[in-house]
Amino acid sequence: MVLERIYVKPQSGADSQQRLRVDLVAGMGIEGDRYFGVADEPSVNVTLIEAEAIEDFLRLHQLPYDLSITGRNLVTRGVRLNAWVGREFHVGQVRLRGVELADPCAVLGQAVVQTFSTAAAAKGLMPSDVVRHFVQRGGLRAEVLFGGEIRVGDPLLEGF
Repeated sequence: MVLERIYVKPQSGADSQQRLRVDLVAGMGIEGDRYFGVADEPSVNVTLIEAEAIEDFLRLHQLPYDLSITGRNLVTRGVRLNAWVGREFHVGQVRLRGVELADPCAVLGQAVVQTFSTAAAAKGLMPSDVVRHFVQRGGLRAEVLFGGEIRVGDPLLEGF
């Protein structure tokens, strides 16, 4: 169970930027991300998704490899995130709590189709196909309980 990728979007509508390390602040989220300190959902500071779910989608639709397509912040490998709703876990030395599943929505579907616009059109890929694929596989929304730096390659461990 490992942290495979880290992505931030400095502002809404911007492309995801891949990072090798970021700082997480308790109750605030990822420094430099568009949702850092946003008060409308104070218990949701960061989103996670399984690399395997994204890879399955890309393989199924024969699309180029891109783990940033869902807009989630942290891409994990080797862990079933659905089981971590309501549980505390660590990414490296940072402690988080799974709040709820990050269910897919029409905005996600449209964003993915736009990312692969030419290929998606050629394959007849619709936003609803994206949403359907990521139901129960869209990741986890989490709260940062104790912050610090995380890095690509950090282990993910349940509990504290």
